[in-house]
Amino acid sequence: MSEIVNTEQAQAWNGPEGAQWARDQDRWNAVNEGFNEPLLDAAGLAEGHRILDLGCGSGQTTRLAALRAPRGSALGLDLSGPMLAEARSRAAREGIANVTFQQGDVQAYHFEPGAFDAAISRYGVMFFSDPEAAFQNVGRALRPGGRLAFVCPAEPSLNGWVTAMSALRDVLPLGDFAAPGLPGMFSLSSPERIRAVLAAAGFSTVAVDGVEAYGAWGHGADDAAEFLLNTGPGRHFLGQVDKAAQERARQMLTGHLRGYEAADGTVRLRSTSWLVTADRPAGPTTTA
Repeated sequence: MSEIVNTEQAQAWNGPEGAQWARDQDRWNAVNEGFNEPLLDAAGLAEGHRILDLGCGSGQTTRLAALRAPRGSALGLDLSGPMLAEARSRAAREGIANVTFQQGDVQAYHFEPGAFDAAISRYGVMFFSDPEAAFQNVGRALRPGGRLAFVCPAEPSLNGWVTAMSALRDVLPLGDFAAPGLPGMFSLSSPERIRAVLAAAGFSTVAVDGVEAYGAWGHGADDAAEFLLNTGPGRHFLGQVDKAAQERARQMLTGHLRGYEAADGTVRLRSTSWLVTADRPAGPTTTA
């Protein structure tokens, strides 16, 4: 494994959080896969492209990108050993030969300069301890004129899972979900923050567009509630109250989610995100 400077996030994603995401990769893909096509289309992938997937997790977007570039290649990079093990296993089972996965820190990984035509990410770029350094490193990894495309969450109130959890404020000490500028799910929820970070990293033609998808969070309200409460934030909040309060929270969340059950029982919640594109300038970059 290459040098790690984002040590706090490395510890988290190689602990219970990473294990949970690896174990439930199919469920997380069902939540987030509505963003796959918009992301890959925005990246402008071509048959021979060399693609870098940032914070690739269990590798669904890496594999899909590799399929769009059959004469090219895709590299998935992530801090999480458990998720990368699942990514490699799934790629082998699917017979995708032009994809590889590496454990490493985007902020410090020693990329070959200009090695990639495109860099993509689905919810993998919000956890950098130094986002300017991370995106500078990505810029160096892209060829001149190369494209960066990523999806990150918009403000919390526009995301159904946050609304659902916020219904538990009388039972759980939820605090504030949003922490723009700090490592975490909503660190890039401000378009102004996104533009400032990418400009500081040397990118040009930055575009930030809203995109929505309705993800499947479970089959039936009970299942979806249990899944939500088993996420990192859910476990954190439950761990601060006694068993009676935990049970009340489960009952309240289940009741809230019943209103989102489709005819087939699937619980679908809206996710609102930013679809961000930017280019490495075709001429010499001034970023150190």
